[in-house]
Amino acid sequence: MDMLQALFDMQADLNGRYGFKVRELRENFDPLEAGKWIDNQLKAMTSECEELRDCTYWKHWCKEAQQGRRYEVRDLQNARVEVVDMLHFWISLAQCVGLDAAEVFELYCQKNKINHQRQDGGYSMEKKDEDDNKGIGLE
Repeated sequence: MDMLQALFDMQADLNGRYGFKVRELRENFDPLEAGKWIDNQLKAMTSECEELRDCTYWKHWCKEAQQGRRYEVRDLQNARVEVVDMLHFWISLAQCVGLDAAEVFELYCQKNKINHQRQDGGYSMEKKDEDDNKGIGLE
C-alpha cells in the first residue's frame, strides 16, 4: 500500500502545479469542479491510449499489418512510458471522485471478487446486468 500511496501523493503534488487541488476537492467535494477535472483527465487518458496504440502497427492497411505484424509491439520502451502516462491520469481520475489509495485498494478488491464470480458463472454479454456492482462501496 505504501507504494500506491506514494504514487497518489506524487500525483496530487503534480496536479496542484497546474491548478487541480486534489486535497481541497477531497475535503470539500464539488461535483461541478470534479466533473471538469474528470473531463480533462479523460481527454488526456484518451490521448495516451492512442499514443500506446501507435507503438504497434495498428493500421490494418499498412505494410507491416499486411505482413501479419499488426499487433506487434514495435516500440517497447515508448509503450512502457505511455502506460505510465496513463497511470498518471488514472490516479488523477481516482482523485477526481475523492478516492485515496486505500479506498482504491478496497474497491478494487471488492470488484475483483465480483469479476471472478462472473468468470466462474460463465459471464455473458447477453445476460449482463450491473446488479452485482451495487454492493460495492466504502464503509
